[in-house]
Amino acid sequence: MNNYERSPQIKQTFFIVESILVEWYTKDNNVDRRIRFMNQPLAYRMRPTHIDNIVGQQHLVGKGKIIRRMVEAKMLSSMILYGPPGIGKTSIASAIAGTTKYAFRILNAASDTKKDLQIVVEEAKMSGTVILLLDEIHRLDKPKQDFLLPHLENGRIILIGATTENPYITINPAIRSRTQIFELKSLSNEDIQQAMWHAVKDPEKGFGKEKIAITDQALLHFSRATSGDLRSSLNGLELAIKSTAPDEQGTINITLEIAEECVQRKALTHDKDGDAHYDVISALQKSIRGSDVNAALHYLARLIEAGDLPIISRRLMVIAYEDIGLANPSAASRTVTAIQASEKLGFPEARIPLANVVVDLCLSPKSNSSYAAIDAALQDVRAGKSGDVPDHLKDSHYSGAKELGRGVDYLYPHSYPGAWVNQQYLPDKLKNASYYNPNHTGKYEDTLAKQYDSINFKKGNKGID
Repeated sequence: MNNYERSPQIKQTFFIVESILVEWYTKDNNVDRRIRFMNQPLAYRMRPTHIDNIVGQQHLVGKGKIIRRMVEAKMLSSMILYGPPGIGKTSIASAIAGTTKYAFRILNAASDTKKDLQIVVEEAKMSGTVILLLDEIHRLDKPKQDFLLPHLENGRIILIGATTENPYITINPAIRSRTQIFELKSLSNEDIQQAMWHAVKDPEKGFGKEKIAITDQALLHFSRATSGDLRSSLNGLELAIKSTAPDEQGTINITLEIAEECVQRKALTHDKDGDAHYDVISALQKSIRGSDVNAALHYLARLIEAGDLPIISRRLMVIAYEDIGLANPSAASRTVTAIQASEKLGFPEARIPLANVVVDLCLSPKSNSSYAAIDAALQDVRAGKSGDVPDHLKDSHYSGAKELGRGVDYLYPHSYPGAWVNQQYLPDKLKNASYYNPNHTGKYEDTLAKQYDSINFKKGNKGID
């Protein structure tokens, strides 16, 4: 029997020393981990650990929505998240893992090997379930796919695939059939500003222990200049804070000029509320409506310089249908194609299809006839002018419909010459209402107007001049 076993004093001393060493080691390790964590990029540190902390995407994680339901019911299934970069695909996966307490691993379908997948699978066999975020899943090759599929089937691996590509086109059907597909929406400026404020105030993950003053203009610019990319906004914010010296009071002041420098985008104007941003957008639409190519290109250039691709895209689609309309319907399809190309290309190349479509819309014939027509119809509906649907137009595809007089006297137009027959379609209260007034500004609407005149003539009404 040795001295350690014989002496309780020695045993107690050894225990105390061991405890001190463990405490010291643990404390030192925790400090070391903290340092390493704070050296990670701000966007990485601010990833949510609970579903309640996810920025935006309320159509998926809001109360009663599909992903929240899956998490709360602990019935997770594999899924594919697709949408633009920097809007929260990894964050959602991280939050799901944090909420469910499952192990969470991140791999890249392009750069990580089959061996890396095997390690995750072995971990899943030991721990029960692992959530695997597989980035760039559209680049998953067949050997990796074949290896992964059985583990998706038995539930060991809950796959969350992330991609910027349309999964219905780019992802193998074998993977698609075993996953649910969710589209993530671009974050609003308000979403991004909220997330940045949280990063500034958070004492553990962000800069809450620092004295930071950030102007409203700077915050607004960070949210706008990155085109809905929260990661880029947080990267710009972090650079601004770390590269700005504090003043005499120890406060780091982030101004609009600093924000512009750190995201390499100029603000449209230095106005407090950002009203001029929307003034430029309005001027773009009115210049296109007025067929002034040079003015429209000027305002487009200002929006491009601000890097605001989402709002450019939205406004051009509105213009194509609101201002060009039936005078040149093909312009709308060309606009959509140009916007899709712009979103794929990104800036600076996106300026080329955008310029093409702006010139096209400027010089197209203009018609707001359909836009004015639906507004006139809405005005009647909102004023309570509706009335009952005529009996001969009501649904007759159920037992007893004929006894109620539903659809009995309906005349099928295709059974008559020219596929037209005179019968009443509007409710009695509105049977003489007229909403559509064609504009004779383009060949296409001229053709529609002739058909409209012909129908009105057959009804016994005057044609439209």
